[in-house]
Parts: sequence; C-alpha cells; structure tokens
Amino acid sequence: MQKDQMKTPYFMINEDKLIENLEKAKQLKEMSGIKLVLALKCFSTWGVFDIISPYLDGTTSSGPFEVKLGYETFGGETHAYSVGYSEDDVREVANICDKMIFNSQSQLAAYRHIVEEKASIGLRLNPGVGYAGQDLANPARQFSRLGVQENQIDQSVFDTIDGVMFHINCENKDVDAFIHLLESISERYSEHLNKLDWVSLGGGVFFTWPEYDIQKLALALKAFSEKYRVQLYLEPGEAIITQTTDLVVTVVDIVENGMKTAIVDSATEAHRLDTLIYNEPATIFEASDSGEYRYIIGSCSCLAGDQFCVTNFDKPLEIGQQLRIQDSAGYTMVKLNWFNGLRMPSVYCERSNGQIQKLNEFTYEDFKRSLSQWKVT
Repeated sequence: MQKDQMKTPYFMINEDKLIENLEKAKQLKEMSGIKLVLALKCFSTWGVFDIISPYLDGTTSSGPFEVKLGYETFGGETHAYSVGYSEDDVREVANICDKMIFNSQSQLAAYRHIVEEKASIGLRLNPGVGYAGQDLANPARQFSRLGVQENQIDQSVFDTIDGVMFHINCENKDVDAFIHLLESISERYSEHLNKLDWVSLGGGVFFTWPEYDIQKLALALKAFSEKYRVQLYLEPGEAIITQTTDLVVTVVDIVENGMKTAIVDSATEAHRLDTLIYNEPATIFEASDSGEYRYIIGSCSCLAGDQFCVTNFDKPLEIGQQLRIQDSAGYTMVKLNWFNGLRMPSVYCERSNGQIQKLNEFTYEDFKRSLSQWKVT
C-alpha cells in the first residue's frame, strides 16, 4: 500500500524508530539484570508485538482484558494489577497470570485464596514520594488511593507475599531524581525487602529520552537488586514507544476569528485524548518555529476548546494538505472513542523493509455496534 492511497486520519508506527528504543531497553537489561514488562495501559497495539516481544520479558496490566491480551498476544510473563478487582475479575485471570499485584491489604485478604498455588502474589505500596510533571498523574498525590501507605501497613504482610510494586514515577527523565526515590524506598522498607523474591518499580522511567544516562540508572538498579537479593522489574510504556508514531491528518478547512485556524479531520477528544486532559500541545512535523504563518491546529469536533496546538509554518497551509502529529503512540490508540461519530483513525506500521502493513481499520458498523447490538422488540 502506498501512503498517497491511504485515507486520513491514520496512525503510522515506524518499526525502525521502535527498534531504536528497544535497543536501549536491551542495553539497560544487560547492564542491570532488570526485567522489563510492557505497560499495556499505555500501548496495546498487538499487531507490532512481534517487534517488541523479543526485547522485553512480558506485559503488565491495569485491568482484566489487558491481562488476557498480554497472555494471548505477547508471551513471556503476564503481570496482573488493578486498582480495584472484583471477585469475577480475579477468577477470570488467576489461571493465566504469573504475578497478581493487589492495590490494598483488604483486596489481598479477600482474594488471595483464589490466586494461591496459581500465581506469585504481590502488593502495591505507596511510600508517599513520587515524580510527576502534573499532580493529576502523581501516584503520591494527596489522598492517593494507589497502594498501601507506609503508616498503614500490617508488618506481617511481608511474610505472606512474594513481591511488592512501587509505581511512583511519571515521565521521569531525571536519572538522579529516580535514584533519590530508589534510595528513599531502600531507607523506608529495608527491613522488609530482603524477605521478598521480586520488586517492581513500576513505569514512568523515561530511559529512552535523548541523553539519558542509562549506565547510571543500570548501576543503581543492579546495586539495589544485589543488596536485597530480589529480581527487579520496570514497567515501561511511553519509554518503549516514544517518538515512533505519527497521527496523520488532513486540513479540511481554514477559518479566521482573530487568528487563522486550520481544521483537521481528527480531534483530541476522540483520537489524542491526553493532549486535552493534560493540556500538552501536540507537535507538528511540518511546523517551523521561525515560520511567519501562525495557525491554531483545530479539531473537527464540536468541543469549542478542542485543538491540537498553536504553531507556525514557513508557508500558508492549504485545504487538502496533510500534517503529521508526532509522538502519537502512547495513551492514544488505547483511548480512542467515538465522540461525535468521527471516523476512527486506521492503524498502520511502516516496516523496516519499507512495506506498509495495515494493523486495523474501523467502519461505521464498528461505531454502531459499540453503542447497541440488540434491538428491543
């Protein structure tokens, strides 16, 4: 398939860029002895798991369907975690997960009998420290429901579980800040960690960021692992797929009300939700900081404030022109929705050999079926 034959909007995943990140993951594993499990909450496009799975050790989840997806399509270890399990959830995945991590001591007590003899059991702990650019994404925020607070732990629980999870980072690009958090965990839980078989340090460690000191991170992880004789895990999501994918859109209209707005055939609320939630403007490949033509890149949804960014171009935009919205893999395809009945982006992968592979395509029937399937008679 040729790119000029493809209808926008669509996501284009680049295999070579994905492998660049995965090679860094491989380097981290080899230097530290850590295991890496892909966070499916960030990226679940299983059509490219054949690229990712040889580099990683498995998957981790935030809900029962993700557990099933990881088990069926990725292989390796399957970690199950949820902020709040139902008994049905636990029974549904107990036989297919390698590790089940509970968010609270009450859930652990209620459901561990279902999991024992089937999977390794863990508990999420909240040490009260974390790293996040926004409070909305900070696991250690005030009144956090994520994990057991240090002052609420029943100390005997460490004799009854196999491992713990500390997920306290979000887009942490600062290796020294991460090491500081690791030292804090070591100080707070030192008397308990050596009773465990494994410790997950969660996700949000952006070790594929340009100029990130992977060696420094690896040495800190290796020292922690050797000190407590535990197998360490990280749960990367964004770190694996950052800068690998464009959301390709077409300018369908240009309007002006104090500033020119190029309306494209996509929407943040439907196709790139985190742009809206976190108020983080998108980056357009064709834009130019020094360009003299300034535009709002607006969506075709009815939400008044739905826009991708405000940016400059060297030349005036034209109706029918395509734009590439960069870094559009993480928390996009897993959050797609049918708001306004907009056309859902197709998903493609440009393989290393130049071949373009269609991974998914959506139709009106998918939209219709998502809303109701049976007619009341």
